[in-house]
Amino acid sequence: MQPAGFNIEDYIAGLPKAELHLHIEGTLEPEMMLALAERNGVALPYRTLDEVRAAYQFDCLQDFLDVYYAGMSVLQTEQDFHDLTFAYLQRAHTDNVIHCEIFFDPQGHTDRGIAFETVLNGICSALDRAATELGLTSHLIMCFLRHLSEKAAFDTLEQARPHRDRIIGVGLDSSELGHPPAKFRRVFAEAGRQGYRLVAHCGEEGPADYVRDGMDLLNIDRIDHGNRALDDSDLTARIARDGIALTVCPLSNLRLQVVTDMQQHPIRRMLDAGLKATVNSDDPAYFGGYMTENYLALSRALHLTRSEIDQLAQNAIEAAFLSDELRETFLLLLDRYRSSHRPD
Repeated sequence: MQPAGFNIEDYIAGLPKAELHLHIEGTLEPEMMLALAERNGVALPYRTLDEVRAAYQFDCLQDFLDVYYAGMSVLQTEQDFHDLTFAYLQRAHTDNVIHCEIFFDPQGHTDRGIAFETVLNGICSALDRAATELGLTSHLIMCFLRHLSEKAAFDTLEQARPHRDRIIGVGLDSSELGHPPAKFRRVFAEAGRQGYRLVAHCGEEGPADYVRDGMDLLNIDRIDHGNRALDDSDLTARIARDGIALTVCPLSNLRLQVVTDMQQHPIRRMLDAGLKATVNSDDPAYFGGYMTENYLALSRALHLTRSEIDQLAQNAIEAAFLSDELRETFLLLLDRYRSSHRPD
């Protein structure tokens, strides 16, 4: 029970947050899609804002991916990637996000003729700008598209080699079913040898075995999504014991029918099982909410306690790829926020 006079939604709005699961291409709002299409002379199958918004309605992962990849076509120049990224960072700042770890999909751009450096330079210039202007720290994680081949992933890893200092990790995303972690075992091993932190989407639409294989075959540091891990009690206990974080995306889960009702979302079960669950927005332009909206959706549906909300925020800071010094700084910031909102 919350103390009298305590407003949990105001508390969530002001809560210092770290976001660890955010696809920058998934922040392309309909207004920006049309603006960039006009700026770059890109023909879209949508003529009006209402038509774009209608295209953003879907109920499964593959339908989402179809419009997601179509939207990428408007991203052509460094300025486009800068504008896309900085727009997200400004929005994140208003949600009191203090640190973010952003995914990008280079293959979704290089396969249509956009240079790897064009993508990287545009994103990184926005990250640098946000650090200076907003005080928002960040890392960049390069994802392989799992519906493409292992060779394509190796080619992308080689393209990234000259830019190793600007990319902290590699990940694995796109269509999960039929593309198990084993498909990318060798490329993840090479990425690990090169010093990248390793993450992968596992157990969103794929089974618990995909989560286990992500851990055993890819040696991942974090599990992106991971909902289906709860189907296996032994695996759940192992994840809790090993302290591997899950980057959970509530509104994404709802829109993609991973859960059919937010009241059935498993995040409380995750916390009760001792899992280091975190809250993230995934592809917020498509799924209807950034960080604060995701926290609020959980709070409203599950009646999360303040203690549970605090734990989710703390988990994200602890799971971030931060230096010990910066992690301690952020944990202290969170603790000060908690202390300033103690009941009388």
